Amino acid sequence: MFAVHLMAFYFTKLKEDQIKKVDRFLYHMRLSDETLLDIMARFQAEMQKGLGKDTNPTASVKMLPTFVRAIPDGSENGEFLSLDLGGSKFRVLKVQVSEEGKRNVQMESQFYPTPNEIIRGNGTQLFEYVADCLADFMKTKGLKQKKFPLGLTFSFPCRQTKLEEGILLSWTKKFKARGVQNTDVVRSLANAMKKHKQDIDVDILALVNDTVGTMMTCAYDDPYCEVGVIIGTGTNACYMEDMSNIDLVEGDEGRMCINTEWGAFGDDGALEDIRTEFDRELDLGSLNPGKQL
Repeated sequence: MFAVHLMAFYFTKLKEDQIKKVDRFLYHMRLSDETLLDIMARFQAEMQKGLGKDTNPTASVKMLPTFVRAIPDGSENGEFLSLDLGGSKFRVLKVQVSEEGKRNVQMESQFYPTPNEIIRGNGTQLFEYVADCLADFMKTKGLKQKKFPLGLTFSFPCRQTKLEEGILLSWTKKFKARGVQNTDVVRSLANAMKKHKQDIDVDILALVNDTVGTMMTCAYDDPYCEVGVIIGTGTNACYMEDMSNIDLVEGDEGRMCINTEWGAFGDDGALEDIRTEFDRELDLGSLNPGKQL
């Protein structure tokens, strides 16, 4: 009987010790309301810094203008092709909007793998692979004889001066193809498509971040949606901002969607007092240590 009590005491004590150990690790991840409000204020200051023409060059949160000037109003119609590159898989879609005057969307899509040798190899090969997948999709769906407008969802920070152009600022997540940074990804894709002249006939009309695509898709059904948030392989957000608050582009009239690139919040050391040993260990094991903290 004594042995039973002793064993029970031992396992209870062991369980308590394990709980205390877990609690000790979790302690630094429990942030008070006061700390959260402080982080919110820091982030808001970074947003303002990113929107300012003079302060943007040193801002970690880049607040990139997207040249998307409005959310959908329901008048959109037609057939489109879409490419979605940036997550764990690459996707090609055919999208039909407002068939027969109804406010609806019909989609056909195909996922393609993103092998490490492609996304961490040569940039030319990456875009040739994207073009190959698009050609395969068009052949499979019987779309080779038609001309389509095409939109590219590209889940990486790009500096844009117009809707159909994007200069890659940096790779994030698991992507690191060579020779793409500081070049126009739309032009690279267009060049890759030239090898498929017989199969692909498209006009690339827009380059958007995945947050923007998310916001626009939801706003098609709900006109009050003006924010898009991604929590996946990475995290980011966009929102509709008054032009009068955006120093980075000319003009004060109307609004424009801003891609915050908030994944870089803290890259300048603004969150060092918040980061834990686990944050630091994960960062050191990542493809781009010190980035997207």
